[in-house]
Amino acid sequence: MRGLACLLMFQTHCYDSWLGGGARKSSFLTWSQLGGTLPAPLFLFLAGISFAFVTDKLVRKGISTAEITRTMARRGAEIFAFGLLFRLQEFLIAWGWAPKSDLLRVDILNTIGLSMILMALVCGLALRAARQHGRRTTLVAAAISSAALIALLTPLLWTTARPTWLPWPLQSYINGCHNLGAPQSWLFPIFPWTALAFAGLAAGFLLFSDWARAHTAQTLALSGVSGAALILIARGLDHSPIRFYSVYDYWHTSPNFLFTRVGILLMIAFLSYAWCRWGLGAWGFSPLIQLGQTSLLVYWVHIEFVYGRFSIVPKRAAGIRTASLGLLTIFLMMLALSLLRTRINWKTAALALRSRISQPAA
Repeated sequence: MRGLACLLMFQTHCYDSWLGGGARKSSFLTWSQLGGTLPAPLFLFLAGISFAFVTDKLVRKGISTAEITRTMARRGAEIFAFGLLFRLQEFLIAWGWAPKSDLLRVDILNTIGLSMILMALVCGLALRAARQHGRRTTLVAAAISSAALIALLTPLLWTTARPTWLPWPLQSYINGCHNLGAPQSWLFPIFPWTALAFAGLAAGFLLFSDWARAHTAQTLALSGVSGAALILIARGLDHSPIRFYSVYDYWHTSPNFLFTRVGILLMIAFLSYAWCRWGLGAWGFSPLIQLGQTSLLVYWVHIEFVYGRFSIVPKRAAGIRTASLGLLTIFLMMLALSLLRTRINWKTAALALRSRISQPAA
């Protein structure tokens, strides 16, 4: 799933940055941007699943609740720090035309880091409240409740209950207002985006239960069916005449759209499993699986060759053919970078180099 997120991210960024002239008004770009709505939800959902895997592993080892909370919150803080460093790097590369406010922009890495810290706190409270034999049920319930609460509060925090009393850098983490005075749909505030991480957390705890581990195919199939059902339920609620909010914005703040996204993610989880078990992913080397192993690295690096000073194609000046060739180049470059990162033991190479340097000349 991470590999798919990387591929969709590459194509969205490349076409958005490079297409110019009539190509920017074509339906091709519209479809590209539609695919670009999936990477951020996928990364957050997978962050929740990964968080559940590590937490479950620590619980099975008998690690104390306090230590689990500290460990997972520390990891979230590291990701958040990476997000701040990424913003600093982007600002320095764009020195001269980037506004200083870009340093405080709420990006996806910032939100993933904060989501992990919040998940650590919620899991810590759930583990303290749970009995020895009811921990998994309590953790799943806590994750689902947190996702639902974030989804239900989002429309209010974006409209009638905006925390305008907060400085904009802090308010932006709540509703993505940035310094523009109103919530911006292109940012990644806690509300609603963190709900996707909690949805992944709930799915992860279910996936890593003893029964699910012994019946993986059936579990993922149920995931796909549940996702389809959730989409139908969300669609029914969206078409219902009953409205709970004075301002209803399906595409940006509605809980119904969030539930639709979760349903899509659950279906993608099953399709990804099927691809890896019975499809081309099971035939040998898979570029998507490889990219997924280094998603943070390729995310960080590819931005500079697409949006930065080192863009390999002139920005806003290419046709679809040129931009597509550029996309293929970016894909191959990031795949090579991923292979270098995972196939070479850099510690061993560094030790060998140091040993060679320290040897006296013959």
